[in-house]
Amino acid sequence: MNLLQTRRQFLSHSATAAGLTLILGGRRLFAKDASPNNKLNIGVIGTAGRAASNIDGIKSQNIVAACDIDDNYLAKIQTRFPGAKTYNDFRKLLDQPGLDAVVVSTADHTHAVATAGALHRGLNVYCEKPLTHSVHEARTIAALAKASGKATQMGTQIHAGANYRRVVELVQSGAIGPIGEVHVWVGKGWGGGELPTDTPPVPENLHWDLWLGPAPERPYNPTYLPANWRRWWDFGNGTLGDMGCHYIDLPFWALKLRHPSAIEAEGPPVHPETCPTHAIVHYEFPARDTLPPVKLSWYDGGQLHTALLEEHKLTDKKGGGVLFIGEKGVLFSDYDHHQLLPAEKFTDFQPPAPSIPDSAGHYEEWITACKTGSPTTCNFDYSGALSETVLLGNVAYRTGKRIEWDAEKMTCPNAPEAEAYLRREYRPGWKL
Repeated sequence: MNLLQTRRQFLSHSATAAGLTLILGGRRLFAKDASPNNKLNIGVIGTAGRAASNIDGIKSQNIVAACDIDDNYLAKIQTRFPGAKTYNDFRKLLDQPGLDAVVVSTADHTHAVATAGALHRGLNVYCEKPLTHSVHEARTIAALAKASGKATQMGTQIHAGANYRRVVELVQSGAIGPIGEVHVWVGKGWGGGELPTDTPPVPENLHWDLWLGPAPERPYNPTYLPANWRRWWDFGNGTLGDMGCHYIDLPFWALKLRHPSAIEAEGPPVHPETCPTHAIVHYEFPARDTLPPVKLSWYDGGQLHTALLEEHKLTDKKGGGVLFIGEKGVLFSDYDHHQLLPAEKFTDFQPPAPSIPDSAGHYEEWITACKTGSPTTCNFDYSGALSETVLLGNVAYRTGKRIEWDAEKMTCPNAPEAEAYLRREYRPGWKL
């Protein structure tokens, strides 16, 4: 063995023994036994709105890169993190040497491209919900994450709360018996509108072409930014895309759901450009092991039947909630509270002892996972299937019929026309 080989072995063993960060191909990779006290070098893609909250969640680490298509937002973030390099194009940020992880907080239509780019480069990823803009992207990102072995987390922050954990324990302990029906609703509604006809100049601080990213080219108009992009099919998925991953997450977790077998939706006439102002979606899930089939119904834009709320004395819960219908009773939950109904039936009920450990925090879970390889509860395997389910609701709505879903083949055998809504084309220069 020559001297050079001996020296290399010594350095390698010394670094591992000390739990130090390894340098491989110019990129820092945390060892599984690395100290949780080491700080990650994180790049943030998107800096305002939802992104600002995400940055607050990970600000304990080193923010070394920031990307935004708005120069005004970039100037603010650079004031806050003066050592961070700034970019308008996240593809360039992803090539910055020394990154450990990225946080993706862009509009839905660029989630998958940014996330795939990060995973291809061996980076850990936190991405806002929904994980992707299309069903095909959700499955692709989940597969990439699995192959990469990196720490991933989707931004369903309420998943880390104690209330959701207690509800999952109640459901899985059989507190209300077998559950075959769930109702999920939100009062808000993103949708409606027509294509603008005016074409004002692009503001000097805005990089419009980069904001469009993989989406079809169209003229700039202020109607799309900063938040109304959610109403447009090319960029968002309406209310279902915005809120579905938060509320459907609870029955998805509690009932061990994975892929629906059929989906049917109703709402106003389908518009080629904009999402519906309101919708009702019915999902059918097959039996899972000893658990019975489940019908899950989603309502947004104030479409929940008042009679259901009146029946269970929940008329003050129109803003949003989840109602599990069991053979022994019902269970209502929103983000922060839950109750077993009818109340008089559960007067002497003793809840099961907590069995799901409290979370260290939604962001902290991911940060620790990046450093140590510990699990996250909203990893891309779980949240990919959740996002896929949510997005299938819009596929059914746009198809205009009850669709059967072959999850293995990713096809709708009874509705080949649904293929047009399962995936999308990307502009040149943008890819997964």
